[in-house]
Amino acid sequence: MMVPSSAFLAVRGAGTSHASAARALRWATTLWFLVTVAGQLVFAAYIVALYGGALLRGHSGQWNTVMTHGHVDGDPAGNAATIAHVLVAALVMCSGALQLVPRLRARMPAFHRWNGRFYLGAAVVAGVTGIYMVWWRGAVGDVVQHLGTSLNGVVVVACAALALQRIVAGDVAAHRRWAVRLFLAVGGVWFFRVGLMFWLALNRGPAGFDADTFRGPFLSFLAFAQFLLPLAVLELYLYCRARGGALRQWGMAFVMSGLALATGAGVVVATAGMWLPHM
Repeated sequence: MMVPSSAFLAVRGAGTSHASAARALRWATTLWFLVTVAGQLVFAAYIVALYGGALLRGHSGQWNTVMTHGHVDGDPAGNAATIAHVLVAALVMCSGALQLVPRLRARMPAFHRWNGRFYLGAAVVAGVTGIYMVWWRGAVGDVVQHLGTSLNGVVVVACAALALQRIVAGDVAAHRRWAVRLFLAVGGVWFFRVGLMFWLALNRGPAGFDADTFRGPFLSFLAFAQFLLPLAVLELYLYCRARGGALRQWGMAFVMSGLALATGAGVVVATAGMWLPHM
């Protein structure tokens, strides 16, 4: 049976459009990932320079310049939890990004496996110590913010457990999805800072919260949005990539491009205003 040339061109055009949309989505997502990783590496360097540097110099009291109850005299257990949390968080930022690079995963499978074991364990330590610090160490903000941060820690532990369970079961595709969810959940504290600085730049100062008490509706929202919003975007991305047509993939590419720009702006402001002055 002969296919009319017009029908053939229509099918070919639809296929070309879908391929272009998929390519645009891939490039937009890659851009967002590169911006995010660059920002997280700066944050990790800041953590090591401030907390690690103060620890090596024997001036742990300098932690209190940026953290409430960062160092408390006479509380060795709490101080140990603090340094474990911040330094492990810095290592997690670096190791997590390496886990998500397909070429590295394909060419260095042994490194991927060992780095993955470290990443899962370190993420759990960061999540558990983070919850401890919020409720037993003391933190700025109100109860709503503390609940959001604590839920973030619970989600980190859950994602790590499910990523491990899926790879043990041999379900590589599901394992990778849970690993990406873990990457986003672990980055919650980073997303909070970048989102806050972007908000401050957008409004040219505090809006929706009191800068002195560090309380207000925007911060309560951000305490949950710091991990729930990235996770929601991920689910939308996975849907558009797997089952979305060209129009949906173009729309998702537009969303990811906008998020890359917003993230980049937040990183620049956070680097200039929060991190570089303490490095």
